[in-house]
This record gives sequence, structure tokens and C-alpha cells, in this order.
Amino acid sequence: MSTTDDLIKDSARYLANTYARFPVVLVRGRGVRLWDSDGKEYLDFAAGIAVDVLGHCHPKVVEAIKAQAEALLHVSNLYHIERQIRLAQALCEHSFADKVFFCNSGAEANEAAIKLARRYAKVRWGPDRYEIVCMRDSFHGRTMATLTATGQEKHQRGFEPLLPGFKHIPFNDLRAAEQAIDSRTCAVLVEPIQGEGGVRVPDDDYLPALRQLCSDRDVLLMLDEVQTGMGRTGRLFAYEHWGIEPDVMTLAKALGGGLPIGAMLAKEEVASAFVPGSHASTFGGSPFITAAALAALTAIVEERLPQRAAKVGAYFLGRLRELVQRYPYAKEARGKGLILALELAVPAKPIVDRCLQLGLLILTAGDQVLRFVPPLIIGEAEVDEALSILDQALPEQPR
Repeated sequence: MSTTDDLIKDSARYLANTYARFPVVLVRGRGVRLWDSDGKEYLDFAAGIAVDVLGHCHPKVVEAIKAQAEALLHVSNLYHIERQIRLAQALCEHSFADKVFFCNSGAEANEAAIKLARRYAKVRWGPDRYEIVCMRDSFHGRTMATLTATGQEKHQRGFEPLLPGFKHIPFNDLRAAEQAIDSRTCAVLVEPIQGEGGVRVPDDDYLPALRQLCSDRDVLLMLDEVQTGMGRTGRLFAYEHWGIEPDVMTLAKALGGGLPIGAMLAKEEVASAFVPGSHASTFGGSPFITAAALAALTAIVEERLPQRAAKVGAYFLGRLRELVQRYPYAKEARGKGLILALELAVPAKPIVDRCLQLGLLILTAGDQVLRFVPPLIIGEAEVDEALSILDQALPEQPR
């Protein structure tokens, strides 16, 4: 049987070097806990990068996976798929949308949104409306189009030339949006809360004003809810906090209950720009994946996890603000629901490493930001446990 060291050596030998992996091999999970190949236990406040909102091995998702695996795994979208239809129905009934396109990841969902916006613009206005306004410090994926839409040069470096037709402006700046939207603009693409960009929450009036601006200028508003959707922020979808509706929304991460799926949701008028042959995905919305996703969505709604995220998230944010008062290099605690951050004046990575040693998994969101996206099933006791570990990991400079 391979040892942990053997597995890590084989990982370096056979896997492409695209991740700076932590030196652990995770082999088992249950609820908010994970165990590695040496039997060490971890409290998981990373949730597979905001994927595992139901925790690990949720019974309803596991049951759906087992049942569907014994019935049908894949047939392609040349045929109707019952679980896919029911998942699309549920997403539409719980959101603004009329139509859903399924794919395999957040990047693919955003790629579909970009293609839809351009096609809709050409069908409605002609060839000169193609530009998409995006935000600096955003993150939309790793395909060439979504990488171009992403407003972080560190991710784009080495992949130039990027695609034409994208413009970047500051996030949370309505004046910049007013100046950027012109006769070539077909859509604005924005995260309701910037996740990878540092868990940046906009001013209360920003998204409503941006929605109105897009409506006034006859431009699509497209929301990337890959990280914020499915209850993460304290509502099923983050846009609900601001009382608006987008024209297009993208989902992934938590949608599959731990399995890979992406979705692009749109209003009927916009979605009608896609016709047979204009876009597709061989694996998108397979029976196996949509069975798991439907079980996950059902559990999120029935177990009232958005409401739980709002309540526990408020408690968590309060505890993080206590650390800001205690540590002079802790600058700000921010976020909404259970997507939270602690901004520091010192490097974040050594603190993440120390938390790992102490049995807590957390993330960064930039060089000096700690990010917390735990499963939505956590309670205040798990928050207290995590904060106790974090307190031990923070450098000794208390006030």
C-alpha cells in the first residue's frame, strides 16, 4: 500500500504542475470534517473552494448518486433527460430565469454567457454590438474568453494575446460604468461579491444602480454567481440581497453537491438567441450529475441553509471583527453570509499553512486576505473551534 510520501512523489511525477498543493492526501470526509491518509482530522472551512455547501457525503446526495449510478450515467443531450429537466425546472422556479443551459464548470458557464451575450446582440442589433464590460480584480475562469474577462493580470500573464472585445473598469464604481458603456457594449459581467478578488462586497446602491443603468442603455446585466450562488451569502442567490434581477446568471461550484456541473440561466428573450447548433456540451447536464445536483438543491432549500448561512455568518463575522480589534495587522473583516474574509497587513499564506498544521483548512483571496467559505451546515460551535485555531496561527502581535 502506498504511503503518503509515495503518493505525493507520484503526484509530482505524473500530474501537470498547475497547483501548489499542500503536502497532505485527503481520503475521507463526513459533514464538516476531513481526514488525510495518515488519519489526521481537519475542520473544513474551505469546502473544496466553496463547493461543498452541504458538507461531505451528505446522505441525500449520496443516495441520489447511488441510485442514478445503477440506472443511467450518460446518454448525451441528443435526448431528453428527466433529472436534467427537473433540475432546470427547480432552478427557474427559484430564480428570475426562464431557461437553463447546463455545462461542466463555472468557466464553461461564463463562456456560455459571453457567447449568448454576443449572439443576442448580433441578432437584435447587428454586428457592432459585441463588447463586454468587466470589473478589475474579478475572476471568471481559465478558458481564453473567461481569462480575458477576468480582471487580474497575474492570471493572464503568459497567455497573450488575449481576446478582443472586453473592457475592464473598477468594481463598485457606477461612474466608471456610465463612462464605459457605449455603442459597442452588449453586456456588463460582474460578480455580486468579488470572491477571488478579496471578498469585496459592493455598496448597497451599486448593483441596483448598475441594473438601472443597463436597462436604460439597453445592455445585458450578467451576474457571475459561481461562488456566491446556492445559499452561500444568506440568500439562495446573492442578487436577491439587492432586490434586482439580472438578464443572465451563471452557477457552478455548490450546484452539484460536490460533483462538477455548471449552469447558465437566462430570461426567455435573451435565451432565445441560442438555437440548435449555436452552443452545446457533450457532458453538460448528464443524468448522473443532474441527479446529484437536484438532490443538493432540494436539500439546500428544505434544510433552509441560506437562512442558516445568514445567521451563522453574522456570528462568524462578529468573531472575525474581534480579531481586528486584537491584532494591529488585522485590517478588516468583511463579507456576507458564509463568504467571509480577514484582510491583513502581513502575508496570508504562512497563516493558512499554520492552520493546516493545526487541523483547520482555510483559503486565501489575494496575498494578504484570508478567505472562509465553510459548508453551510456549520454552527456557532464550529465557528468558535475554527477561530480558536486561527488565533493560534496568527503571528504574535496582539494589542
